[in-house]
Amino acid sequence: MALQSLPSSRMAPPAILLGLLMAACFTFCLSHQNPKEFALTNPEKSSTKETERKETKAEEELDAEVLEVFYPTHEWQALRPGQAVPAGSHVRLNLQTGEREAKLQSEDKFRNNLKGKRLDINTNTYTSQDLKSALAKFKEGAEMESSKEDKARQVEVKRLFRPIEELKKDFDELNVVIETDMQIMVRLINKFNSSSSSLEEKIAALFDLEYYVHQMDNAQDLLSFGGLQVVINGLNSTEPLVKEYAAFVLGAAFSSNPKVQVEAIEGGALQKLLVILATEQPLTAKKKVLFALCSLLRHFPYAQRQFLKLGGLQVLRSLVQEKGTEVLAVRVVTLLYDLVTEKMFAEEEAELTQETSPEKLQQYRQVHLLPGLREQGWCEITAHLLALPEHDAREKVLQTLGVLLATCRDHYRQDPQLSRTLASLQVEYQALASLELQDGEDEGYFRELLGSVNSLLKELR
Repeated sequence: MALQSLPSSRMAPPAILLGLLMAACFTFCLSHQNPKEFALTNPEKSSTKETERKETKAEEELDAEVLEVFYPTHEWQALRPGQAVPAGSHVRLNLQTGEREAKLQSEDKFRNNLKGKRLDINTNTYTSQDLKSALAKFKEGAEMESSKEDKARQVEVKRLFRPIEELKKDFDELNVVIETDMQIMVRLINKFNSSSSSLEEKIAALFDLEYYVHQMDNAQDLLSFGGLQVVINGLNSTEPLVKEYAAFVLGAAFSSNPKVQVEAIEGGALQKLLVILATEQPLTAKKKVLFALCSLLRHFPYAQRQFLKLGGLQVLRSLVQEKGTEVLAVRVVTLLYDLVTEKMFAEEEAELTQETSPEKLQQYRQVHLLPGLREQGWCEITAHLLALPEHDAREKVLQTLGVLLATCRDHYRQDPQLSRTLASLQVEYQALASLELQDGEDEGYFRELLGSVNSLLKELR
């Protein structure tokens, strides 16, 4: 009753105090239950730094105190933190328990790892400083071995090779001078053109020169200092060997080299080559001269036109009809085939490119080769060459007969010897093609020859 009569103003202060006390207790409990949620720093970084500080402190304590030695056996044993493991022990991490374990290695592996070296280790206890000094001694031993191997290798290199300074000195004493191709060709031309050089020296100079002029640039360099004309003049020599090797050099220089070909025509090379072929000369000399002539005429319509004007077809006809010149006859037939097909390809190229008057085609149209072959009797000459015994020679003659068919068709049909020869070749190559088929060659060499023979027989019927 007395309490009920108390005024409300007196009960208010105790209630406020009780509420504040309860709020303080609630805040205290929350802060101690999960302090990380109320921290102002990154919890991951703070824990990492704290771990590093602990590890650093532990290492410092281990360096200062004496480490406990682990005595391994041949069985796996768990390692306690702070225990030092002797060198050569086998240590592993047990993935099931998460503990490090160690045991002794076999004696053979232990000896191989140590490589015959012993470490001064106290069998009872040792400090980290002892481990560092032992490791330093081990590294010093390895460095000593590597230095010994390096010295031995250097001695071996010095024994096998000489210093560059000594080599330079030796070359200077020998007066060895490195020449360019241009200098070598100048020296060879001077040697060939010298009146004091013997025949053997001149032939040797031409033989060496032929090696260099195969290159297009070298051949043009030969032209630039006048060496080409010197070699062309060598075709006038009275010595057959000089003519032979001079033509050998010219043939190599003319090959696919338009600039040299033009200068050769202007220098009178074509006339000199035809004179040698038209006169009595050794067969070896005529082979080289014919080689030079072929190199000069191929892919050069202006030279072909000059060749016809100078009576070149008559010279070649006389050469083929001589006895003992069958080898030259095959080369002549091959040359004629190349010249005829060149003009044909030029016309086909003009049709494909739709050019009405290309310069190259105009030059070839001024070369009247096929009428000249017909007038000079080459239809009969090529037909008779089909009787040669070699298959390679027959192949080239058959090709030439094919390209001359439009011009010489009437002559071929009226030539009974050609018909008999083609019939005989048909029988021969049928048998040889059958043998090829038995050997599994569907597109053999004799089958191609048989196709050429059959094509000619079909055209001449």
